[in-house]
Order: sequence, then C-alpha cells, then structure tokens
Amino acid sequence: MKNNLFYDIDLNRVPNHIAIIMDGNGRWAKSKFLPRTAGHKAGVETIRTVLRECKKLNVKHVTLYAFSTENWKRPKLEVDTLMNLLSTYLKNEVATLHKENVKLTAVGDIDSLPSQCVKELNNGIELTKNNTGCNLNLALNYGGRLDIKNALVDIIKDVKVGKINLDEIDENTISNHLSTKCIPDPDLVIRTSGEERLSNFLLWEVAYAEFYFTNVHWPDFDEKELQKAIFTYQNRDRRFGGIK
Repeated sequence: MKNNLFYDIDLNRVPNHIAIIMDGNGRWAKSKFLPRTAGHKAGVETIRTVLRECKKLNVKHVTLYAFSTENWKRPKLEVDTLMNLLSTYLKNEVATLHKENVKLTAVGDIDSLPSQCVKELNNGIELTKNNTGCNLNLALNYGGRLDIKNALVDIIKDVKVGKINLDEIDENTISNHLSTKCIPDPDLVIRTSGEERLSNFLLWEVAYAEFYFTNVHWPDFDEKELQKAIFTYQNRDRRFGGIK
C-alpha cells in the first residue's frame, strides 16, 4: 500500500469517518464550456474514485452530501438530472458495492425523493445491510437544521409519554435521536471548489471535526487530493477542547 501513497500518511491514524461536501460540478463544467449536467455526470465518476481510495486506506465511514433540502431550488432540469444520476448510480453500483462488502446507508427525508430513487436506494440498503466493510452513507434531501428539529420533536414526544425524563436529557440524548445516530461523528470534513462553509451539513455532528477546504472542483478531486486532505488532517493538533 505504501507504494501507492502520494503523501507520508500514517495508515494507523486515518480518519474513521470522512464527510464530504461535493461542490464544484457546475463550475467545473463551465470552465470546460460544458452544460452543468456534464459536471454532475463527471462528479459521479469521482465518487467511484474516492470511495475506492477510502477503502484502500481503511476509512470506515464515508458520508457524501449528495442532495440538500435547499437543492430543490435549483432549475428543474438540473434537479431532474441529479435524481436520474442518483437512480442510475444506485442501480449500476449496488452489486459492486455489495461484492466489495460496502454497507450502504442514507440520511435525510428519503421518502420525498422520486419513487425510482427511493426504490433503488432501499434495494441497495437492504442488499448490503449485513456488510462489514466501509459504510457509504448518502445524505439525500438532507438538512442539518431539519434533522435537529426532528430530533427535538421526537424527544418532546418521548418526554410526554414518560419514555424520557426531562432532567435526564443530555447531548447523547440529542445525538441518539438524529438520523446519523448509527454512525460515529465525522473526524474530517472536506469541501471542494473553494467555498468555506458547511451549507447546513451535519451541524451537530461536526462539533470537533477537522475541516479541509480545497479549490479543486469535485470532478478533479482524485486519489492524490484525498490523500492530501488526510495528510493535512494528520498534521493538526486535535485537542477536543482540552490542552496537550
């Protein structure tokens, strides 16, 4: 494996969970005088590349911000293209993911997606549910604020029926009511294409994550760029609010 490293990465300290805001498909396409839809198609190829590299590096969890609750505001043609790409990706890739022992999960308001997307996603989740390799978690129709709101509503309901005592509510209570409750918090958050904001992504979960921003557009984010992000992460001093 060391012969395939572009950076001096400590393979014993690879992030357990990498969350990625895949940004820049449209800008990539514009720079090449192509329609935005071409950028999204190129971005799908990058997903394959990055997931393959994460598996090689033994990253246990990868969460991809695939479609936010705000993305519905985009032009209908672009939204339709994204939904078709999602459905096609799932239909074409699930068998390979299963063969490679990848577990597919998802967070967000899945039921509001087009029926074909829901069908393919549920098929993939069911097929791979017992796999023990890398967990590919897709954030679809997802918003961090909405997820926190939903968690609070569920907690209030539990309090009303006596399932939870009000004075027992702590941070773990909230974490355990989020849609991400079954996966660990991210260690590293990557955002491509030069923007330096979270855009409503995993707002609760990233409290102590390291952030890595790069000007590279998502379609150009390859194995070397991923390793660069991990190398940068490993050279940070993570104190989690304490002193070392």
